[in-house]
Amino acid sequence: MKYCSNCGTALTRKIPLGDNRPRHMCEACGSIHYQNPKIVAGCIAEWGNQVLLCRRAIEPRYGLWTLPAGFMENEETSLEAAIRETHEEANARVEVLGLFALFNLPHVNQVYMMFRSRMLDLDFSPGHESLEVELFDEPGVPWDRLAFPTILHTLRFYYQDRRSGVFRFHVGDIVKHGAEATFVQRRPAPDAATDDRPSASAGMER
Repeated sequence: MKYCSNCGTALTRKIPLGDNRPRHMCEACGSIHYQNPKIVAGCIAEWGNQVLLCRRAIEPRYGLWTLPAGFMENEETSLEAAIRETHEEANARVEVLGLFALFNLPHVNQVYMMFRSRMLDLDFSPGHESLEVELFDEPGVPWDRLAFPTILHTLRFYYQDRRSGVFRFHVGDIVKHGAEATFVQRRPAPDAATDDRPSASAGMER
């Protein structure tokens, strides 16, 4: 950010009185421009023992696979954002079952909120940001071609919980050190597990 959106004056970066970190400040009109982390919301859309993945048609990570997810818009909830992104990227309709994972990405100032959901039908197709959309069981997931560490860890936790029969709420930080991303898991609340058994896969394969 270079210029004040109120008066057009060039901004300086310094710590305001009473604050503890640098902000973009306008010395002409006194405005302080705060920049805060962005929220990304998405869905693990399940159908039986499969989950819906999208192959990206945009940068970054063009051609790699991801769960449907994207930035929240103003005037919508995180749940509404997850449902909207799933429809925009995969033309899929889902019923949200609950918040599954919350990941902090301080190196890019983002917070991911991933919801577990159940597909309402098999009427899905690529949206304008997807090259293709496909259902995968665990062995079929393109593990070496996933777009982001958040997607990798979300799917790992999902299948781990699915095998155990109890879906838990997962919290963690993804911290970048050069080209390497390290995952630090945070301990969730003691009651953050739900006795929600995996849905049966009989008759639900595509």
